[in-house]
Amino acid sequence: MAEQNRIIKKYPNRRLYDTRTSAYITLVDVKGLVLAHEEFQVVDAKTDEDLTRAILLQIILEEEAGGAPMFSSEMLSQMIRFYGSAMQSMMGRYLDSNMKAFVDMQAKLSKQAVPPFGAPGLGTPDMWNQFLNFQGPAMQSMMSAYVEQSQQLFQQIQDKMKEKTRKIFPDATENAAPESGAASGKASGRTKPK
Repeated sequence: MAEQNRIIKKYPNRRLYDTRTSAYITLVDVKGLVLAHEEFQVVDAKTDEDLTRAILLQIILEEEAGGAPMFSSEMLSQMIRFYGSAMQSMMGRYLDSNMKAFVDMQAKLSKQAVPPFGAPGLGTPDMWNQFLNFQGPAMQSMMSAYVEQSQQLFQQIQDKMKEKTRKIFPDATENAAPESGAASGKASGRTKPK
């Protein structure tokens, strides 16, 4: 029988209670569970509302404030700008899939990182810097292609809507053409007959 997720209850006094160990724990302990790849869920003690994401974000906030931040101010500003836009769900999936790919690659490289005769292994910081330097332009190129495709798709949709509008309201489009002709007639010095 599969073991049930570890439940951590969050009380109104902001304390966290681990139901498996029957003890109060701290955010540092929750971070330890994450690092140990232990499955858990944080729930509100009164309402049973899932608070796992909020607790994980709180841990990230403390880590970011604690020394060497992972996210630049510009990156965080860009992430905030995606909230509420049409790109929000796409960006979440994009970041999620890239994080999974990065973790998978790190695991594969770590397994292969058996340095022969004291040579530096594949998991060195220098190797990761080279990998990330390569990834930046590749990701930028991919996003540029996505934006270009989105613009083309939007233009096609607009063209189809104009075409359908002309079919539904043919008089509106016919009346628009003579006015533009009349306007060009005025520009050439001719006047409209009265």
